[in-house]
Amino acid sequence: MPSPFPGMDPYLEESSGWGDFHSRLINAISENLADVISPSFVARIEERVYIVPLDDPVRRGPIVPDVYIVTRPGTRGGSRVSEAAITEPTLIEPIYDLEIRDRFIEIRDTHSREVVTTIEALSPFNKAAGTEGREAFLRKRRTVMASKTHWIEIDLLRAGERPEEVTGKSDYYALLKRGGAPPPYEAWLFDLRDTLPTIAVPLRPPFEDVPLNLQSIFNTVYSRGHYAEALDYSGNPPLPRLRPADAAWAKGLLALTPPLAPE
Repeated sequence: MPSPFPGMDPYLEESSGWGDFHSRLINAISENLADVISPSFVARIEERVYIVPLDDPVRRGPIVPDVYIVTRPGTRGGSRVSEAAITEPTLIEPIYDLEIRDRFIEIRDTHSREVVTTIEALSPFNKAAGTEGREAFLRKRRTVMASKTHWIEIDLLRAGERPEEVTGKSDYYALLKRGGAPPPYEAWLFDLRDTLPTIAVPLRPPFEDVPLNLQSIFNTVYSRGHYAEALDYSGNPPLPRLRPADAAWAKGLLALTPPLAPE
């Protein structure tokens, strides 16, 4: 069953469920590009691993519970061997630094193995202000943008920080910085009511740009992820709140969506 929305589905923006959608999206983009760019280029899914310290702001969010396990006094075995009894301690499991894995796509030249294009689909972790994930993302963004590697970022999340170039311009966006080329950047700006665009994925001369149909990819991911059954459309979408006109439009759209047939 397709999404009731013509483009991005705001109910997928819930941070606790974003990881599943993000992984499927990355896989689908990579698979979509693989056959088109072969044999001169290959698309590879890479992964950054962050160790998030206890004081990182991301731990205060809903996706990162602070959990510890306590064993109450009297649960520890053993016999006493001295008249000077040792006060029974409480056993506490340590809280280890959180490990977060962030996936992205690299297109490489099959002969030189050089990275030609980097594609990032943003996540709540690398959009949260003041976090290690955000700082690492911005460092990589600056480094790649100053190189000969093409940079593409796709943001399907209304919440969180955005680069100045696209702040406040639309609900969602995709941005392309061509490697070695000065500004302006190429951007595709789209809102909740819009279909997702087909964007350009540049390679290296003499190869032309490859079209990447984000709407088609989204439809595939939504269908294969069975999100029609998994999402609860009875309440409001995740924060930030929709603009009043968009909220009324979404409510009317959902009212026209037939309920799923009982199993």
